[in-house]
Amino acid sequence: MLTLNNVEVMYGKVILVLKGMSMHVPEGKIVALLGSNGAGKTTTLRAISGLLKSENGEVTDGSLEYAGSVITGREPEEIVKSGIFQVMEGRRVFEHLSVEENLIAGAHTRRERGSLKDEMEQVYHYFPKLKMLRTRTAGYLSGGEQQMLAIGRALMARPRLLLLDEPSLGLAPLLVKEIFSIIKKINEEQGTTILVVEQNANVALSIADYGYIMENGRIVLEGDVESLQSNEDVREFYLGMSDGKRKSFRQVKHYKRRKRWL
Repeated sequence: MLTLNNVEVMYGKVILVLKGMSMHVPEGKIVALLGSNGAGKTTTLRAISGLLKSENGEVTDGSLEYAGSVITGREPEEIVKSGIFQVMEGRRVFEHLSVEENLIAGAHTRRERGSLKDEMEQVYHYFPKLKMLRTRTAGYLSGGEQQMLAIGRALMARPRLLLLDEPSLGLAPLLVKEIFSIIKKINEEQGTTILVVEQNANVALSIADYGYIMENGRIVLEGDVESLQSNEDVREFYLGMSDGKRKSFRQVKHYKRRKRWL
């Protein structure tokens, strides 16, 4: 469904952030993009959703293809209408609007809006707590409730590809587990393709079908979930399963980089 071919992204025509980024997101699957702060994960999502311009960034090389069409450089509203919706980091809801008004806003780009009530009930099916809070002003919701609302608002746009940026950020472990189980349920029941960006590798890999690991703007390792979870270096540096002997990544080996980066 989505392919990034040797994508380079530059901010302010000076700072090169993505350096030959290539990845593939198959239709109907959940793909996890993992890495530390500053690796380029959020920039990757912004390149896909067309939001780079708001940060003075641009794709300077390579291409992005979605459902057989090149979307490089297209406007964000066009990309949303094509079926891609990004849930941004930090639970960005319309704080002055009610829960229900936020959900309605999510359907703004849809031409056919006759089934809004049915779609809203579907959101409430996944997030029953929101139904009880539907008249509550969004700014007064807890962090977990706002994250549920942000995802629910995205579902109102009927996305074919859902981009999730750090959905676990700032949430208690029990809430994180609940939200990720709902994300998995949405994928299974709706067939929605999901690309999730996360620092919490354990929880992301628990629901994903395939994973990529980024460092310094490049993909350094990829594979199915089983192979990543069993990889010794991934277990130590991303899953927190260390024997205490290694101190830094440079003291081990560098991941082999694919020839396409050379």
